[in-house]
Amino acid sequence: MAAVHREAIQKQIQQDWANREYIEIITGSIKKITDFLNSFDMSCRSRLAVLNEKLTTLERRIEYLEARVTKGETLT
Repeated sequence: MAAVHREAIQKQIQQDWANREYIEIITGSIKKITDFLNSFDMSCRSRLAVLNEKLTTLERRIEYLEARVTKGETLT
């Protein structure tokens, strides 16, 4: 009877270790996905900031040119 009980406990321990390994794999995968998403977010924010600066510069140039045309100045 003790041998049966010991085998049952051993099986539970093995199952527990298998579950822990599975949880560790899932946790590692979630961490990798999170790291990728954070990196992607930072990259996108940086690129959008550069685009925003370029658009702001273009808007200022357009406003300047519109003002010169409105005043009748030549563009050359």
